[in-house]
Amino acid sequence: MTHPSRTGGQILVDALAIHGVDTAFGVPGESYLDVLDALHDSSIRFVINRQEGGAAFMAESYGKLTGKPGICFVTRGPGATNASIGVHTAYQDSTPMILFIGQVGNDFIDREAFQEIDYRRMFGEMAKWVAQIDRADRIPEYLARAFQVATSGRPGPVVLALPEDMLITEAAVADTRAYQPVQAAPSQAQIDTLRALLAQSQRPMLLLGGGTWNAQACADLARFAQANHLPVGCSFRFQDLMDNAHPNYIGDVGIGINPKLAARVADADLLIAIGPRLGEMTTGGYTLLAAPVPRQRLVHIHADPEELGSVYQAELMIASGAPQACAMLAAMEPVDAAAWKDSVETAKAELAAFQAQPPLLRDGGAPLDLWQVVQDLMAALPRDAIITNGAGNYASWAHRFYRYGGMRTQLAPTNGAMGYGVPSGVAAKIVHPERTVVTFAGDGEFMMSGQELATAVQYRAGVVILVFNNNMFGTIRMHQEKTYPGRVSGTSLHNPDFALLARAYGGHGEVVETTAQFAPALQRALAHANEHQLPAVIELRYDGNLITPNATLESMREAAQAAQAGR
Repeated sequence: MTHPSRTGGQILVDALAIHGVDTAFGVPGESYLDVLDALHDSSIRFVINRQEGGAAFMAESYGKLTGKPGICFVTRGPGATNASIGVHTAYQDSTPMILFIGQVGNDFIDREAFQEIDYRRMFGEMAKWVAQIDRADRIPEYLARAFQVATSGRPGPVVLALPEDMLITEAAVADTRAYQPVQAAPSQAQIDTLRALLAQSQRPMLLLGGGTWNAQACADLARFAQANHLPVGCSFRFQDLMDNAHPNYIGDVGIGINPKLAARVADADLLIAIGPRLGEMTTGGYTLLAAPVPRQRLVHIHADPEELGSVYQAELMIASGAPQACAMLAAMEPVDAAAWKDSVETAKAELAAFQAQPPLLRDGGAPLDLWQVVQDLMAALPRDAIITNGAGNYASWAHRFYRYGGMRTQLAPTNGAMGYGVPSGVAAKIVHPERTVVTFAGDGEFMMSGQELATAVQYRAGVVILVFNNNMFGTIRMHQEKTYPGRVSGTSLHNPDFALLARAYGGHGEVVETTAQFAPALQRALAHANEHQLPAVIELRYDGNLITPNATLESMREAAQAAQAGR
């Protein structure tokens, strides 16, 4: 049915509603005023952010949490460049997302007009599809394709530029149907081959990661693993694809991997990878699996056929979404697992030992024991609590010691984007106000996007944020001490009073400097967040010398100096 004449902005907002959009994130701009006007009468909630990077991170987080494309609106030029960090995150994390950018009018195109950028060139390497909608009557077509591309195969970001004059042009055009994500599925012959490989193996292992997962896929995977007594590892920052309390879960395969788990991956005679790209972080810099032909027999299941064989030549390559593959695996007749069934219990015990209090902290030498902080969190939080973090060494305390409760209890960027923690925590609380949300943020990380606390206050998002304050860019300082020991340059930070800053925004804030102070402070923060629906910040002031759970900066410096002296 063709509608009466509508402006481009109205056609676009109507199309978003048809495709099921309930929330959009963004920073307003004069380049898309007609969209803002159409949103005024729409049921779509427009969350106003304080910076476009935060808006893009929130849209990406929405995509992770819901499986639907996260929607973000920004203005041209500076707005788009700020938002690019979220697009890159969505691309490397395989997250469905659509970024709409206001663009200069068609009459000014290709003159380097005010804030003009060619977005096809700018985003071509970090998005699945980039286009510009030059005609209002083609908006429904472009949006239908954008949703289709963002959600089908390997999910990812799409970027659409919206010329200002196009948005105010009127057109009489019919709407489309809602999008339908498309995923391939294994053939029965492929499942039969996988079963034969599994039956022939002696040391098999499952490795999970990537996009397309949903709660049913996770449940089916757990049934398959349990029926065949398979040890299950999760790739970098996808630890929530299996409840970490599940008897078959044996740890995460990423940065700071348990050495015994790394040995298991290297020693496996069959690795069944469902979903991960098998990129640098998951493979330990392409060492746990040799490229291009791994030592292990490899079954690689991935949603994008172009990813299969791009780095690793697997024994069996299956183009499939996780739900489609896991449903067939759950229905597969189990194999005789006598050769390896006892290894799962051993691997689980190795994980428990790896998650025990680190030797560096056992003597009580640190006034603030970050391991105990995580233990207190697990004791206080419900199993469905969402934990978010950005990038930095501080995140290792969550990744190594926190036991995630299952599907979508973890939000973290696989592309290592700093500044992700606070926006993702705020977005998670906006999407799931009924759930507890706790964000881990380093001091440098918080200062990149902490202004989104204002967004949290405005939208009554009671997220609890832990700021790990060691007055430095810790990860860079760590590498600095390893390579240029004792020559500190560019990594020291002078920080504000984070607790006072939180109160200035209208939230709750306090400082913790000892282990005994944390649990009561956490209870106060949770109570404030729940009662007032406002954010709470706990600033953790600790000795920056404790740079990882395993090592101090001092020990790294001494080791590097000794190595240099011995040359």
